[in-house]
Amino acid sequence: MTELKATIHQETGRIDKVLTGLFPDHSRSQIQLWLKEGAVSVNGQPVKANYKVKPADEIVVLIPEPETLDIIAEDIPLEIVYEDEAVAVVNKPQGMVVHPSAGHTHGTMVNALMYHVKNLSSINGVIRPGIVHRIDKDTSGLLMVAKNDQAHESLAKQLKDKTSLRKYVALVHGVIPHEKGTINAPIGRSKVDRKMQAIREDGKPAVTHFQVLERFADYTLVELQLETGRTHQIRVHMKYIGYPLAGDPTYGPKKTLKGHGQFLHARLLGFEHPVTGQQMVFEAPLPEVFEKTLEKLRKDIAF
Repeated sequence: MTELKATIHQETGRIDKVLTGLFPDHSRSQIQLWLKEGAVSVNGQPVKANYKVKPADEIVVLIPEPETLDIIAEDIPLEIVYEDEAVAVVNKPQGMVVHPSAGHTHGTMVNALMYHVKNLSSINGVIRPGIVHRIDKDTSGLLMVAKNDQAHESLAKQLKDKTSLRKYVALVHGVIPHEKGTINAPIGRSKVDRKMQAIREDGKPAVTHFQVLERFADYTLVELQLETGRTHQIRVHMKYIGYPLAGDPTYGPKKTLKGHGQFLHARLLGFEHPVTGQQMVFEAPLPEVFEKTLEKLRKDIAF
């Protein structure tokens, strides 16, 4: 256990911001995590990140010893689209879990990253090194990966500020008559099934934009752009407006197209490079099973 101490003299404002200035070797995200875990006390009492410091406050930070990283690096094939000293972009295959969890301790994208990418950010803890955002197991496509904490903070801020670009392609049941639309409906955990998400008035804000790319006899190919990144957002939103994703075992109908789960692919990813400031844009082609399904549908096209 490492102990940091400080006395407030002229500093003002929230304690997380103040501590970032007092201890520049530690990122604000890391300090906020310590506050959340109760590792920061003022005058002997634990405080939260929004505590406003006062003159003569005595601050003590008890930094726990780093956890031993017990994730096994595995030589799993992984398509790294781009990599430099700060960031990497990965094209995740359908069927791969992003990070370890109960029941999925091996074979995840993190296990593969630990083998293929030697340096990863530590902000999200030992089971999510480098992971800035995630996509579902059966969703394929592009993910950004941070290789140090500064890059992680920059990429996470871009997601929060909605300045990054994330476009998906999905095949949905039904023929959408509109060329484009916006779904603005809050999402929260389902009260019926805790493993599912649902539209709830008390849920978190969620916004998805869609545009029709191609229509088939009973299906529509759409491009979707996320403003927010709620769990299962696209799957829940498309079900909500009556056009659930084809192949979706959780939110779709039982009678659906055969594949390896929902036909959803993160095709386009864009962000500002955290070091150079350059705008980076990457695109990943549709998986083979997705392309072959579209070819079959085109042969049966009604209009």
